[in-house]
Amino acid sequence: MTFKIKNFGFDVTGRFTGIEGKIDFDPEKPGKDMFDITIDAGSINTNNSLRDKHLTGEGYFNVSKFPRIHFISTSVMAGPNKGTFILTGQLTIKNIVREIKFPFIAISLGEGYSFKGSFKIKRRDFGVGGASTIADELEVMVSVQAGKA
Repeated sequence: MTFKIKNFGFDVTGRFTGIEGKIDFDPEKPGKDMFDITIDAGSINTNNSLRDKHLTGEGYFNVSKFPRIHFISTSVMAGPNKGTFILTGQLTIKNIVREIKFPFIAISLGEGYSFKGSFKIKRRDFGVGGASTIADELEVMVSVQAGKA
């Protein structure tokens, strides 16, 4: 999972590598699908160790107190085109829960699926960072491969 945010007007990108979870997905029955994903907030990587240390600290993700980011779906609906879906769920960052909704595509890999989508959130809605040179809105790009259990 990667993200992009403006800092001093320049794009800063990063990623989270500590992702695990459970996905129950059947493209023929999207109403019964379920996504339950946990992200290790301390796995943030912006290719700048000083910035990463700052982001994991108390003023931003505060990973010592809130080590995990969590997403659980509340609904999955078929999208307008074949292979597209709309995912709605609860995103929890620092014990603050907000509903998010975004489109994604699912590509069959034979023994699983590749899921790709993106959404925008406001970091201050989750108490991440205060007033600063960093933009409030960021884009999160999701690209996950899941195999069959």
